[in-house]
Amino acid sequence: MSMARSETANNLHVAVLPSPGMGHIIPLFNLANRLATDHGCHVSYLNITAEASAAQTQLLTSPNLPPNLHIVHIPPAKQPTHLPQEEQSTLAFTRLCHIVDDNLRELKSILLHLGKPKALIIDIFCTQAFEVCKQLSIPVYTFYTASAALFAFSLYLPVMDREIIDCEFVDLPEPIRVPGCSPIRTEDLITQVTNRKIEEYKWFLFHSSRLPMAAGTLLNTWNEFEPITLKAIKENPFYHQIPAPPIYPIGPLIKETEPITKSGAECLAWLDSQPPESVVFVALGSGGSLTELQLTEVAWGLELSGQRFIWVIRAPSDVDPTAAFFKAGDTDSDDPRTFLPAGFVERTKGVGHLVSSWAPQAKVLGHRSTGAFWSHCGWNSTLESMTYGVPMIAWPLYAEQRMNASVLVEDIGVAVKPAVDPGMGEVVTREEIKRVVSKIIESEEGKAMRRKARELSQSAAKALNSSGNGSSYESLVRLVHKWKANQIFINTINREIEREESRRGDRRQTCSQSQIFINADKREIERGCEGGRRLGLQVYGHGDQDFAVRLDHWRPE
Repeated sequence: MSMARSETANNLHVAVLPSPGMGHIIPLFNLANRLATDHGCHVSYLNITAEASAAQTQLLTSPNLPPNLHIVHIPPAKQPTHLPQEEQSTLAFTRLCHIVDDNLRELKSILLHLGKPKALIIDIFCTQAFEVCKQLSIPVYTFYTASAALFAFSLYLPVMDREIIDCEFVDLPEPIRVPGCSPIRTEDLITQVTNRKIEEYKWFLFHSSRLPMAAGTLLNTWNEFEPITLKAIKENPFYHQIPAPPIYPIGPLIKETEPITKSGAECLAWLDSQPPESVVFVALGSGGSLTELQLTEVAWGLELSGQRFIWVIRAPSDVDPTAAFFKAGDTDSDDPRTFLPAGFVERTKGVGHLVSSWAPQAKVLGHRSTGAFWSHCGWNSTLESMTYGVPMIAWPLYAEQRMNASVLVEDIGVAVKPAVDPGMGEVVTREEIKRVVSKIIESEEGKAMRRKARELSQSAAKALNSSGNGSSYESLVRLVHKWKANQIFINTINREIEREESRRGDRRQTCSQSQIFINADKREIERGCEGGRRLGLQVYGHGDQDFAVRLDHWRPE
Protein backbone atom coordinates (compact mmCIF):
# COMPACT_ATOMS: atom_id res chain seq x y z
CA MET A 1 0.00 0.00 0.00
CA SER A 2 1.40 3.37 -1.03
CA MET A 3 0.94 5.96 1.72
CA ALA A 4 1.34 9.71 1.63
CA ARG A 5 2.87 11.75 4.42
CA SER A 6 0.70 13.93 6.61
CA GLU A 7 0.76 17.72 6.39
CA THR A 8 3.45 19.98 7.61
CA ALA A 9 2.67 22.74 10.07
CA ASN A 10 1.79 25.12 7.24
CA ASN A 11 0.00 22.69 4.91
CA LEU A 12 -3.59 21.61 5.50
CA HIS A 13 -4.02 17.89 4.91
CA VAL A 14 -7.23 16.79 3.18
CA ALA A 15 -8.12 13.29 1.96
CA VAL A 16 -10.39 12.56 -1.01
CA LEU A 17 -12.23 9.25 -1.49
CA PRO A 18 -13.98 8.45 -4.80
CA SER A 19 -16.07 5.40 -5.64
CA PRO A 20 -15.18 3.29 -8.71
CA GLY A 21 -16.13 4.34 -12.23
CA MET A 22 -14.64 7.20 -14.23
CA GLY A 23 -17.77 9.30 -13.74
CA HIS A 24 -16.86 9.44 -10.04
CA ILE A 25 -13.07 9.15 -10.19
CA ILE A 26 -12.56 12.08 -12.57
CA PRO A 27 -14.52 14.80 -10.73
CA LEU A 28 -13.01 13.92 -7.35
CA PHE A 29 -9.57 13.87 -8.95
CA ASN A 30 -10.28 17.30 -10.44
CA LEU A 31 -11.25 18.53 -6.97
CA ALA A 32 -8.11 17.05 -5.42
CA ASN A 33 -6.00 18.72 -8.08
CA ARG A 34 -7.75 22.06 -7.50
CA LEU A 35 -7.22 21.88 -3.73
CA ALA A 36 -3.54 21.10 -4.24
CA THR A 37 -2.72 23.64 -6.95
CA ASP A 38 -5.01 26.57 -6.16
CA HIS A 39 -5.38 26.32 -2.39
CA GLY A 40 -2.06 24.88 -1.23
CA CYS A 41 -3.56 21.83 0.48
CA HIS A 42 -1.71 18.58 0.95
CA VAL A 43 -4.12 16.08 -0.63
CA SER A 44 -4.23 12.31 -0.27
CA TYR A 45 -6.34 10.78 -3.05
CA LEU A 46 -7.55 7.36 -1.87
CA ASN A 47 -7.74 5.11 -4.92
CA ILE A 48 -9.81 1.91 -4.71
CA THR A 49 -7.81 -0.37 -6.98
CA ALA A 50 -10.31 -3.23 -7.24
CA GLU A 51 -11.38 -3.64 -10.88
CA ALA A 52 -9.47 -0.53 -11.95
CA SER A 53 -9.90 0.33 -15.63
CA ALA A 54 -7.14 1.33 -18.03
CA ALA A 55 -8.41 4.91 -18.05
CA GLN A 56 -8.30 5.04 -14.25
CA THR A 57 -4.73 3.76 -14.16
CA GLN A 58 -3.63 6.20 -16.86
CA LEU A 59 -5.19 9.17 -15.07
CA LEU A 60 -3.68 8.41 -11.67
CA THR A 61 -0.18 7.59 -12.94
CA SER A 62 0.28 10.87 -14.77
CA PRO A 63 3.82 12.27 -14.31
CA ASN A 64 2.38 15.79 -14.07
CA LEU A 65 0.69 15.51 -10.67
CA PRO A 66 1.38 18.45 -8.34
CA PRO A 67 3.95 17.54 -5.65
CA ASN A 68 1.42 17.99 -2.83
CA LEU A 69 -1.11 15.57 -4.38
CA HIS A 70 -0.41 11.96 -3.49
CA ILE A 71 -2.21 8.86 -4.73
CA VAL A 72 -2.85 6.39 -1.91
CA HIS A 73 -3.74 2.97 -3.29
CA ILE A 74 -6.28 0.87 -1.40
CA PRO A 75 -5.55 -2.76 -2.34
CA PRO A 76 -8.41 -5.07 -3.34
CA ALA A 77 -10.30 -6.67 -0.46
CA LYS A 78 -9.01 -10.09 0.53
CA GLN A 79 -12.53 -11.52 0.75
CA PRO A 80 -14.71 -9.58 -1.71
CA THR A 81 -18.44 -10.11 -1.97
CA HIS A 82 -19.29 -12.58 -4.73
CA LEU A 83 -22.33 -11.48 -6.70
CA PRO A 84 -24.43 -13.91 -8.73
CA GLN A 85 -23.25 -14.02 -12.32
CA GLU A 86 -26.38 -12.32 -13.63
CA GLU A 87 -25.85 -9.36 -11.28
CA GLN A 88 -22.20 -9.05 -12.24
CA SER A 89 -23.17 -8.46 -15.83
CA THR A 90 -26.32 -6.36 -15.48
CA LEU A 91 -26.25 -4.14 -12.39
CA ALA A 92 -23.15 -1.94 -12.44
CA PHE A 93 -24.40 0.20 -9.56
CA THR A 94 -24.92 -2.77 -7.22
CA ARG A 95 -21.48 -4.04 -8.13
CA LEU A 96 -20.00 -0.59 -7.44
CA CYS A 97 -21.61 -0.46 -3.99
CA HIS A 98 -20.28 -3.89 -3.04
CA ILE A 99 -16.78 -2.95 -4.19
CA VAL A 100 -16.87 0.15 -1.97
CA ASP A 101 -18.29 -1.76 0.98
CA ASP A 102 -15.62 -4.46 0.69
CA ASN A 103 -12.69 -2.11 0.20
CA LEU A 104 -13.40 0.41 2.97
CA ARG A 105 -12.89 -2.13 5.75
CA GLU A 106 -9.36 -0.83 6.23
CA LEU A 107 -10.26 2.86 5.98
CA LYS A 108 -9.64 3.54 9.66
CA SER A 109 -6.11 2.16 9.59
CA ILE A 110 -5.38 4.06 6.36
CA LEU A 111 -6.50 7.38 7.84
CA LEU A 112 -4.50 6.76 11.00
CA HIS A 113 -1.43 5.91 8.92
CA LEU A 114 -1.90 9.18 7.04
CA GLY A 115 -1.87 11.09 10.31
CA LYS A 116 -5.61 11.79 10.49
CA PRO A 117 -6.33 14.35 7.75
CA LYS A 118 -8.19 17.47 8.85
CA ALA A 119 -11.09 16.63 6.51
CA LEU A 120 -12.24 13.74 4.33
CA ILE A 121 -14.19 14.42 1.13
CA ILE A 122 -16.12 11.36 -0.02
CA ASP A 123 -18.06 10.35 -3.08
CA ILE A 124 -21.80 10.01 -2.48
CA PHE A 125 -21.53 6.21 -2.57
CA CYS A 126 -18.85 6.03 0.14
CA THR A 127 -21.01 7.01 3.12
CA GLN A 128 -19.70 4.06 5.16
CA ALA A 129 -16.88 6.49 5.97
CA PHE A 130 -19.12 8.47 8.34
CA GLU A 131 -18.87 5.98 11.20
CA VAL A 132 -15.13 5.50 10.75
CA CYS A 133 -14.43 9.22 10.76
CA LYS A 134 -16.68 9.83 13.75
CA GLN A 135 -14.39 7.54 15.75
CA LEU A 136 -11.39 9.58 14.59
CA SER A 137 -13.03 13.03 14.93
CA ILE A 138 -12.43 13.75 11.23
CA PRO A 139 -15.15 15.88 9.59
CA VAL A 140 -16.61 14.29 6.45
CA TYR A 141 -17.85 16.23 3.44
CA THR A 142 -19.66 14.70 0.48
CA PHE A 143 -18.89 15.68 -3.09
CA TYR A 144 -22.10 15.14 -5.04
CA THR A 145 -20.93 14.17 -8.52
CA ALA A 146 -24.35 14.65 -10.16
CA SER A 147 -26.61 17.70 -10.43
CA ALA A 148 -27.97 19.79 -7.58
CA ALA A 149 -31.41 18.66 -8.78
CA LEU A 150 -30.52 15.02 -8.10
CA PHE A 151 -29.03 15.99 -4.74
CA ALA A 152 -32.36 17.58 -3.77
CA PHE A 153 -34.19 14.47 -4.99
CA SER A 154 -31.86 12.26 -2.93
CA LEU A 155 -32.65 14.29 0.20
CA TYR A 156 -36.36 13.87 -0.54
CA LEU A 157 -36.17 10.14 -1.36
CA PRO A 158 -36.40 8.87 2.27
CA VAL A 159 -39.65 10.83 2.63
CA MET A 160 -41.02 9.28 -0.55
CA ASP A 161 -39.98 5.84 0.63
CA ARG A 162 -41.88 6.28 3.91
CA GLU A 163 -45.00 7.89 2.49
CA ILE A 164 -45.51 6.08 -0.83
CA ILE A 165 -45.95 2.46 0.13
CA ASP A 166 -48.53 1.03 -2.28
CA CYS A 167 -46.82 1.39 -5.66
CA GLU A 168 -43.61 1.95 -7.56
CA PHE A 169 -42.56 5.55 -8.10
CA VAL A 170 -42.69 5.06 -11.88
CA ASP A 171 -46.40 4.18 -11.59
CA LEU A 172 -47.37 7.45 -9.92
CA PRO A 173 -49.96 9.39 -11.96
CA GLU A 174 -48.28 12.77 -11.42
CA PRO A 175 -44.68 14.03 -11.66
CA ILE A 176 -42.51 13.92 -8.53
CA ARG A 177 -42.56 17.31 -6.82
CA VAL A 178 -39.34 17.73 -4.87
CA PRO A 179 -39.79 20.74 -2.54
CA GLY A 180 -38.84 23.98 -4.28
CA CYS A 181 -37.59 22.25 -7.44
CA SER A 182 -38.90 21.60 -10.94
CA PRO A 183 -41.21 18.56 -11.19
CA ILE A 184 -39.64 15.29 -12.36
CA ARG A 185 -41.61 13.14 -14.79
CA THR A 186 -41.75 9.54 -13.63
CA GLU A 187 -40.29 8.34 -16.93
CA ASP A 188 -37.24 10.53 -16.26
CA LEU A 189 -36.52 9.13 -12.78
CA ILE A 190 -33.03 7.87 -12.03
CA THR A 191 -32.92 4.17 -12.90
CA GLN A 192 -31.83 3.17 -9.39
CA VAL A 193 -35.30 4.04 -8.00
CA THR A 194 -37.49 2.47 -10.67
CA ASN A 195 -37.78 -0.89 -8.89
CA ARG A 196 -37.97 -0.68 -5.10
CA LYS A 197 -37.74 -4.44 -4.64
CA ILE A 198 -34.19 -4.92 -5.87
CA GLU A 199 -30.83 -4.39 -4.18
CA GLU A 200 -29.94 -1.48 -6.44
CA TYR A 201 -32.74 0.63 -4.96
CA LYS A 202 -31.85 -0.34 -1.41
CA TRP A 203 -28.26 0.78 -1.90
CA PHE A 204 -29.32 4.11 -3.40
CA LEU A 205 -31.78 4.72 -0.55
CA PHE A 206 -29.09 3.75 1.99
CA HIS A 207 -26.63 6.34 0.72
CA SER A 208 -29.29 9.01 0.12
CA SER A 209 -30.63 8.70 3.66
CA ARG A 210 -27.13 9.31 5.06
CA LEU A 211 -26.37 12.52 3.15
CA PRO A 212 -27.49 14.73 6.09
CA MET A 213 -24.68 13.19 8.18
CA ALA A 214 -22.11 15.22 6.24
CA ALA A 215 -20.48 18.35 7.65
CA GLY A 216 -21.16 19.89 4.24
CA THR A 217 -21.82 18.99 0.61
CA LEU A 218 -19.75 20.16 -2.34
CA LEU A 219 -21.78 20.44 -5.56
CA ASN A 220 -20.28 20.31 -9.04
CA THR A 221 -22.45 23.10 -10.40
CA TRP A 222 -22.68 26.88 -10.30
CA ASN A 223 -25.32 29.38 -9.30
CA GLU A 224 -26.28 30.50 -12.82
CA PHE A 225 -26.66 26.93 -14.10
CA GLU A 226 -29.06 25.61 -11.42
CA PRO A 227 -30.38 28.76 -9.72
CA ILE A 228 -33.84 27.47 -8.71
CA THR A 229 -32.58 24.25 -7.13
CA LEU A 230 -29.70 25.89 -5.25
CA LYS A 231 -32.02 28.59 -3.91
CA ALA A 232 -34.50 25.92 -2.76
CA ILE A 233 -31.86 23.90 -0.88
CA LYS A 234 -30.67 27.03 0.90
CA GLU A 235 -34.07 28.56 1.70
CA ASN A 236 -36.93 26.03 1.52
CA PRO A 237 -38.10 24.94 5.02
CA PHE A 238 -38.07 21.26 4.01
CA TYR A 239 -34.27 21.21 3.74
CA HIS A 240 -33.91 23.06 7.04
CA GLN A 241 -36.03 20.42 8.78
CA ILE A 242 -33.91 17.47 7.58
CA PRO A 243 -31.50 19.31 8.21
CA ALA A 244 -29.59 19.38 4.94
CA PRO A 245 -25.84 20.00 5.32
CA PRO A 246 -24.41 23.34 4.19
CA ILE A 247 -23.85 23.34 0.42
CA TYR A 248 -20.84 24.64 -1.50
CA PRO A 249 -21.41 25.04 -5.28
CA ILE A 250 -17.84 24.83 -6.60
CA GLY A 251 -18.31 23.86 -10.25
CA PRO A 252 -17.90 23.34 -13.01
CA LEU A 253 -14.89 21.16 -12.18
CA ILE A 254 -13.85 19.47 -15.41
CA LYS A 255 -10.73 17.84 -16.78
CA GLU A 256 -8.30 20.61 -17.68
CA THR A 257 -5.49 18.31 -18.77
CA GLU A 258 -5.31 14.63 -19.60
CA PRO A 259 -2.74 12.29 -21.12
CA ILE A 260 -2.98 12.12 -24.91
CA THR A 261 -2.67 8.68 -26.46
CA LYS A 262 -1.65 8.00 -30.05
CA SER A 263 -5.29 7.61 -31.10
CA GLY A 264 -6.17 10.81 -29.23
CA ALA A 265 -3.46 12.74 -31.06
CA GLU A 266 -4.72 11.40 -34.39
CA CYS A 267 -8.25 12.47 -33.45
CA LEU A 268 -7.13 16.04 -32.68
CA ALA A 269 -5.04 16.21 -35.85
CA TRP A 270 -8.09 15.19 -37.89
CA LEU A 271 -10.12 17.94 -36.20
CA ASP A 272 -7.48 20.51 -37.16
CA SER A 273 -8.31 19.95 -40.83
CA GLN A 274 -12.08 20.47 -40.48
CA PRO A 275 -14.10 23.72 -40.85
CA PRO A 276 -15.18 25.59 -37.71
CA GLU A 277 -18.20 24.20 -35.82
CA SER A 278 -18.78 21.48 -38.42
CA VAL A 279 -18.09 18.25 -36.52
CA VAL A 280 -20.51 16.21 -34.40
CA PHE A 281 -18.64 14.54 -31.55
CA VAL A 282 -20.34 11.22 -30.66
CA ALA A 283 -19.29 9.87 -27.25
CA LEU A 284 -21.56 8.06 -24.79
CA GLY A 285 -19.45 8.33 -21.67
CA SER A 286 -16.96 6.02 -20.03
CA GLY A 287 -19.49 3.22 -19.53
CA GLY A 288 -22.23 3.59 -22.14
CA SER A 289 -23.01 0.95 -24.76
CA LEU A 290 -25.57 0.63 -27.56
CA THR A 291 -27.45 -2.44 -28.70
CA GLU A 292 -26.41 -3.97 -32.00
CA LEU A 293 -29.58 -2.72 -33.73
CA GLN A 294 -29.23 0.81 -32.36
CA LEU A 295 -25.56 0.99 -33.27
CA THR A 296 -26.47 0.06 -36.85
CA GLU A 297 -29.10 2.81 -37.00
CA VAL A 298 -26.64 5.36 -35.61
CA ALA A 299 -24.10 4.45 -38.28
CA TRP A 300 -26.62 4.79 -41.08
CA GLY A 301 -28.01 8.03 -39.64
CA LEU A 302 -24.56 9.63 -39.48
CA GLU A 303 -23.76 8.52 -43.01
CA LEU A 304 -27.08 9.73 -44.44
CA SER A 305 -26.74 13.12 -42.73
CA GLY A 306 -23.56 13.89 -44.65
CA GLN A 307 -22.23 15.77 -41.62
CA ARG A 308 -18.68 15.43 -40.33
CA PHE A 309 -18.31 13.35 -37.17
CA ILE A 310 -15.94 11.85 -34.65
CA TRP A 311 -17.38 8.67 -33.13
CA VAL A 312 -15.94 7.11 -29.98
CA ILE A 313 -17.08 3.60 -30.71
CA ARG A 314 -17.16 0.39 -28.70
CA ALA A 315 -18.63 -3.05 -29.27
CA PRO A 316 -22.42 -3.23 -28.83
CA SER A 317 -24.15 -4.91 -25.90
CA ASP A 318 -27.71 -6.20 -26.09
CA VAL A 319 -27.69 -6.96 -22.35
CA ASP A 320 -26.90 -3.72 -20.52
CA PRO A 321 -26.19 -0.07 -21.46
CA THR A 322 -23.62 0.06 -18.61
CA ALA A 323 -21.66 -2.91 -19.97
CA ALA A 324 -18.45 -0.85 -20.30
CA PHE A 325 -18.72 0.85 -16.88
CA PHE A 326 -15.68 -0.94 -15.39
CA LYS A 327 -13.77 -1.08 -18.69
CA ALA A 328 -13.20 2.60 -19.50
CA GLY A 329 -10.16 3.05 -21.70
CA ASP A 330 -9.60 -0.68 -22.09
CA THR A 331 -8.41 -1.56 -25.56
CA ASP A 332 -11.29 -2.90 -27.63
CA SER A 333 -9.88 -5.88 -29.50
CA ASP A 334 -12.89 -6.02 -31.84
CA ASP A 335 -12.46 -4.45 -35.27
CA PRO A 336 -15.32 -1.92 -35.70
CA ARG A 337 -15.89 -3.37 -39.17
CA THR A 338 -17.22 -6.52 -37.50
CA PHE A 339 -20.19 -4.70 -35.97
CA LEU A 340 -20.67 -1.68 -38.26
CA PRO A 341 -22.66 -1.84 -41.52
CA ALA A 342 -20.65 -3.31 -44.37
CA GLY A 343 -18.65 -0.62 -46.15
CA PHE A 344 -19.44 2.11 -43.58
CA VAL A 345 -15.79 2.83 -42.74
CA GLU A 346 -14.83 3.14 -46.41
CA ARG A 347 -17.87 5.23 -47.40
CA THR A 348 -17.39 7.77 -44.59
CA LYS A 349 -13.63 8.10 -44.93
CA GLY A 350 -12.71 11.78 -44.80
CA VAL A 351 -16.10 12.76 -43.42
CA GLY A 352 -15.93 10.67 -40.26
CA HIS A 353 -13.24 9.59 -37.84
CA LEU A 354 -13.57 6.55 -35.56
CA VAL A 355 -11.88 6.34 -32.15
CA SER A 356 -11.84 3.10 -30.21
CA SER A 357 -13.35 3.29 -26.70
CA TRP A 358 -11.73 6.51 -25.34
CA ALA A 359 -10.96 10.02 -26.62
CA PRO A 360 -9.56 13.26 -25.12
CA GLN A 361 -13.08 14.60 -24.64
CA ALA A 362 -12.27 17.98 -23.11
CA LYS A 363 -9.82 18.82 -25.89
CA VAL A 364 -12.29 17.73 -28.55
CA LEU A 365 -15.07 19.84 -27.04
CA GLY A 366 -12.75 22.82 -26.78
CA HIS A 367 -11.66 22.55 -30.42
CA ARG A 368 -12.89 25.20 -32.86
CA SER A 369 -14.12 22.54 -35.33
CA THR A 370 -16.53 20.87 -32.91
CA GLY A 371 -20.10 21.99 -33.55
CA ALA A 372 -22.18 19.60 -31.44
CA PHE A 373 -21.80 16.92 -28.79
CA TRP A 374 -23.86 13.72 -29.08
CA SER A 375 -23.80 12.68 -25.44
CA HIS A 376 -25.37 10.31 -22.90
CA CYS A 377 -25.89 13.41 -20.71
CA GLY A 378 -23.82 12.18 -17.81
CA TRP A 379 -23.16 15.09 -15.48
CA ASN A 380 -19.43 15.37 -16.20
CA SER A 381 -20.05 15.40 -19.95
CA THR A 382 -22.84 17.94 -19.53
CA LEU A 383 -20.56 20.26 -17.58
CA GLU A 384 -17.76 19.91 -20.13
CA SER A 385 -20.12 20.66 -23.00
CA MET A 386 -21.51 23.78 -21.31
CA THR A 387 -18.05 24.94 -20.22
CA TYR A 388 -16.90 24.90 -23.84
CA GLY A 389 -20.19 26.29 -25.19
CA VAL A 390 -21.14 23.26 -27.32
CA PRO A 391 -24.83 22.35 -27.88
CA MET A 392 -25.84 18.74 -27.40
CA ILE A 393 -27.73 15.85 -28.91
CA ALA A 394 -29.22 14.23 -25.81
CA TRP A 395 -28.98 10.43 -25.78
CA PRO A 396 -29.55 9.30 -22.15
CA LEU A 397 -28.79 5.67 -21.31
CA TYR A 398 -28.94 5.05 -17.54
CA ALA A 399 -28.73 6.53 -14.02
CA GLU A 400 -29.98 10.13 -13.85
CA GLN A 401 -29.23 10.89 -17.50
CA ARG A 402 -32.91 11.21 -18.50
CA MET A 403 -33.36 13.88 -15.83
CA ASN A 404 -30.36 15.76 -17.18
CA ALA A 405 -31.54 15.43 -20.78
CA SER A 406 -34.99 16.83 -20.02
CA VAL A 407 -33.51 19.87 -18.29
CA LEU A 408 -31.06 20.52 -21.13
CA VAL A 409 -33.75 20.23 -23.81
CA GLU A 410 -36.83 21.75 -22.15
CA ASP A 411 -35.60 24.12 -19.44
CA ILE A 412 -32.29 25.46 -20.72
CA GLY A 413 -32.63 25.02 -24.48
CA VAL A 414 -29.12 23.83 -25.32
CA ALA A 415 -29.94 20.33 -26.58
CA VAL A 416 -32.18 18.36 -28.91
CA LYS A 417 -33.38 14.84 -28.13
CA PRO A 418 -34.15 12.33 -30.91
CA ALA A 419 -37.56 10.66 -30.77
CA VAL A 420 -37.67 6.88 -30.41
CA ASP A 421 -39.76 4.67 -32.67
CA PRO A 422 -42.02 2.49 -30.44
CA GLY A 423 -42.64 0.23 -33.40
CA MET A 424 -38.95 -0.73 -33.37
CA GLY A 425 -38.71 -1.45 -29.65
CA GLU A 426 -37.65 2.02 -28.48
CA VAL A 427 -34.98 2.32 -31.17
CA VAL A 428 -34.16 5.70 -32.74
CA THR A 429 -34.28 5.25 -36.51
CA ARG A 430 -31.66 6.34 -39.01
CA GLU A 431 -34.09 8.88 -40.50
CA GLU A 432 -34.58 10.53 -37.10
CA ILE A 433 -30.83 10.56 -36.49
CA LYS A 434 -30.24 12.17 -39.88
CA ARG A 435 -32.84 14.85 -39.05
CA VAL A 436 -31.43 15.67 -35.62
CA VAL A 437 -27.77 15.76 -36.70
CA SER A 438 -28.55 18.06 -39.62
CA LYS A 439 -30.73 20.25 -37.41
CA ILE A 440 -28.12 20.94 -34.74
CA ILE A 441 -25.35 21.70 -37.26
CA GLU A 442 -27.24 23.58 -39.99
CA SER A 443 -30.56 25.02 -38.73
CA GLU A 444 -31.34 28.34 -37.09
CA GLU A 445 -32.57 26.42 -34.06
CA GLY A 446 -29.16 24.77 -33.80
CA LYS A 447 -27.49 28.18 -33.96
CA ALA A 448 -29.75 29.43 -31.16
CA MET A 449 -28.71 26.46 -29.01
CA ARG A 450 -25.09 27.30 -29.71
CA ARG A 451 -25.60 30.91 -28.60
CA LYS A 452 -27.24 29.78 -25.37
CA ALA A 453 -24.44 27.29 -24.72
CA ARG A 454 -21.89 30.08 -25.19
CA GLU A 455 -23.73 32.23 -22.65
CA LEU A 456 -23.45 29.40 -20.14
CA SER A 457 -19.78 28.99 -21.02
CA GLN A 458 -19.22 32.62 -20.11
CA SER A 459 -21.12 32.28 -16.82
CA ALA A 460 -19.09 29.16 -15.97
CA ALA A 461 -15.83 31.04 -16.55
CA LYS A 462 -17.10 33.89 -14.40
CA ALA A 463 -18.03 31.50 -11.56
CA LEU A 464 -14.50 30.05 -11.54
CA ASN A 465 -12.70 33.39 -11.83
CA SER A 466 -10.08 33.53 -9.07
CA SER A 467 -9.43 37.25 -9.48
CA GLY A 468 -12.98 38.53 -9.92
CA ASN A 469 -14.83 37.04 -6.95
CA GLY A 470 -16.20 34.09 -8.92
CA SER A 471 -19.00 32.46 -6.91
CA SER A 472 -17.69 28.89 -7.22
CA TYR A 473 -14.08 29.89 -6.57
CA GLU A 474 -15.08 31.84 -3.46
CA SER A 475 -17.24 28.95 -2.26
CA LEU A 476 -14.24 26.63 -2.21
CA VAL A 477 -12.07 29.35 -0.65
CA ARG A 478 -14.56 29.68 2.22
CA LEU A 479 -14.49 25.95 2.83
CA VAL A 480 -10.69 25.76 2.86
CA HIS A 481 -10.56 28.75 5.24
CA LYS A 482 -12.99 26.95 7.52
CA TRP A 483 -10.76 23.87 7.62
CA LYS A 484 -7.72 26.00 8.34
CA ALA A 485 -9.56 27.92 11.07
CA ASN A 486 -10.65 24.69 12.73
CA GLN A 487 -7.09 23.37 12.53
CA ILE A 488 -5.75 26.54 14.17
CA PHE A 489 -8.45 26.34 16.81
CA ILE A 490 -7.68 22.73 17.74
CA ASN A 491 -3.92 23.34 17.68
CA THR A 492 -4.38 26.36 19.95
CA ILE A 493 -6.48 24.40 22.43
CA ASN A 494 -3.94 21.58 22.53
CA ARG A 495 -1.11 24.05 23.06
CA GLU A 496 -2.94 25.81 25.90
CA ILE A 497 -3.81 22.51 27.56
CA GLU A 498 -0.18 21.40 27.38
CA ARG A 499 0.84 24.73 28.87
CA GLU A 500 -1.66 24.36 31.71
CA GLU A 501 -0.62 20.75 32.33
CA SER A 502 3.01 21.81 32.51
CA ARG A 503 2.19 24.61 34.95
CA ARG A 504 0.26 22.24 37.22
CA GLY A 505 2.62 19.32 36.74
CA ASP A 506 -0.41 17.15 36.00
CA ARG A 507 0.26 14.80 33.08
CA ARG A 508 -2.86 12.70 33.52
CA GLN A 509 -5.10 15.13 31.62
CA THR A 510 -5.39 14.38 27.90
CA CYS A 511 -6.79 16.36 25.01
CA SER A 512 -9.81 14.09 24.59
CA GLN A 513 -12.03 16.26 26.78
CA SER A 514 -11.21 19.39 24.79
CA GLN A 515 -12.02 17.46 21.60
CA ILE A 516 -15.46 16.60 23.02
CA PHE A 517 -16.02 20.30 23.67
CA ILE A 518 -14.97 21.18 20.13
CA ASN A 519 -17.42 18.71 18.64
CA ALA A 520 -20.24 20.03 20.82
CA ASP A 521 -19.64 23.63 19.77
CA LYS A 522 -18.62 23.00 16.17
CA ARG A 523 -21.54 24.92 14.66
CA GLU A 524 -20.86 27.94 16.89
CA ILE A 525 -17.18 27.84 16.01
CA GLU A 526 -17.93 27.67 12.28
CA ARG A 527 -20.47 30.47 12.44
CA GLY A 528 -17.93 32.63 14.22
CA CYS A 529 -15.25 31.92 11.65
CA GLU A 530 -17.57 32.49 8.68
CA GLY A 531 -19.10 35.64 10.15
CA GLY A 532 -15.73 37.21 10.86
CA ARG A 533 -16.44 37.59 14.58
CA ARG A 534 -13.49 37.69 16.96
CA LEU A 535 -13.58 34.70 19.26
CA GLY A 536 -11.33 34.48 22.28
CA LEU A 537 -9.79 31.27 23.54
CA GLN A 538 -8.88 30.60 27.14
CA VAL A 539 -8.16 27.28 28.82
CA TYR A 540 -8.66 27.23 32.56
CA GLY A 541 -8.86 24.74 35.43
CA HIS A 542 -9.09 24.78 39.22
CA GLY A 543 -7.72 22.08 41.48
CA ASP A 544 -8.72 18.66 40.23
CA GLN A 545 -11.52 19.92 37.97
CA ASP A 546 -11.48 19.05 34.29
CA PHE A 547 -10.06 21.65 31.97
CA ALA A 548 -12.63 23.73 30.13
CA VAL A 549 -12.51 26.07 27.17
CA ARG A 550 -14.12 29.49 27.05
CA LEU A 551 -14.73 31.25 23.74
CA ASP A 552 -14.61 35.03 24.01
CA HIS A 553 -12.42 36.81 21.50
CA TRP A 554 -10.48 34.22 19.51
CA ARG A 555 -9.73 34.85 15.85
CA PRO A 556 -7.85 32.49 13.51
CA GLU A 557 -4.69 33.99 12.09
